[in-house]
Amino acid sequence: MYINFWYPVAKAEEVRGDKPFQVQILGLKFVAFRDSDEVARVLSDTCIHRGGALGKGWVRDGCVICPYHGWEYRGDGKCSKIPTFGDDVKLPARAKVDSYPTQEKYGIVFAFLGDLPEAERPPVCEIPEYDDERWRVNHTVVFEVGAYYERSVENGLDAAHNEFVHPLQGAPSISETLRDRPVEVEEQPPWGSQFLVRFGKSMSEDTKVLGAGEGTTRAGSGHHGPNALITRIIFSDTRAFAQYFFEAPIDENRTRIFFVNIRCFIMEEEMDQKLIDMNMKIAAEDIAIIEALDPVRTPHCTTKELLTPADLPIVRYREFLQEWEDNGWRIDQQELRAKRGDIAFAIPSPDRREHKNWVLDPVPLMPAA
Repeated sequence: MYINFWYPVAKAEEVRGDKPFQVQILGLKFVAFRDSDEVARVLSDTCIHRGGALGKGWVRDGCVICPYHGWEYRGDGKCSKIPTFGDDVKLPARAKVDSYPTQEKYGIVFAFLGDLPEAERPPVCEIPEYDDERWRVNHTVVFEVGAYYERSVENGLDAAHNEFVHPLQGAPSISETLRDRPVEVEEQPPWGSQFLVRFGKSMSEDTKVLGAGEGTTRAGSGHHGPNALITRIIFSDTRAFAQYFFEAPIDENRTRIFFVNIRCFIMEEEMDQKLIDMNMKIAAEDIAIIEALDPVRTPHCTTKELLTPADLPIVRYREFLQEWEDNGWRIDQQELRAKRGDIAFAIPSPDRREHKNWVLDPVPLMPAA
């Protein structure tokens, strides 16, 4: 798991100005709420007084209030009130928690969980079709998977599994195609890569019904950062799906996925739920496989699994992960597990680059290259 990327926190309507929203990401807890200007705020969910969970408290006048002793925190993470202090008493400089930059896009509140200055941050994965009137957007679907998020992303980058895991979707032509036309990975610098394969020899009846002609269907996937997956299924110039999966690792064994499905055909509103049901049925087939993978977590080398040329998109994804580890962005999960319960950790926020004197320890990271 890596700091310095944007992670989905909640659907926009879940983040309110009257009640905090508590969520776990990267193995740590966060609290989301809206300030007096209705701006979504995300803080580390640990009161630095006695460890109270801010997410169990309440929101008043744009501040989140600890339910243990009533300490109040503004959206910038600074404590604005300590009830046992008089109004004329200056609050300690250490009375603060980490506050993370946020963006609201696609009906989702994203938080940048890291300390990079704004100019150096990777962007939130763009959905160019989202505001295009030629495309119809389904409401965002959120679901959880009992698997490590890297395994989930890699499953989406794997074209070879379709005919075995999705028999109604993956025609036998997929294996034939991958033999005849090796996967070519296209770079999407500096944060990802993608591939697109043209399928041709034989097609499923479902694919024919959707308007594809033999040899015209193209499909492929890509990733943006470690946790955003993009899948495209193009039947023709006027019939296509674009699917975006924003993944939030809850911990090393669970992942919360925010799924945005977009299409440029079958535009009727009454088809929205039918298409959601169809896609969730396909997702269930994937989930059954990835929840049973051994090892649970992705090997960070190429010798612990026997990879083939069809796995090139996965190999490239792992190379990106190694680059981000070399940057010093990978969380040291072993040290975090060993010290959890004795130490309260926080993802370092951008404010830590400007100001010192923090109570919460920064999360342990693997050493940079």
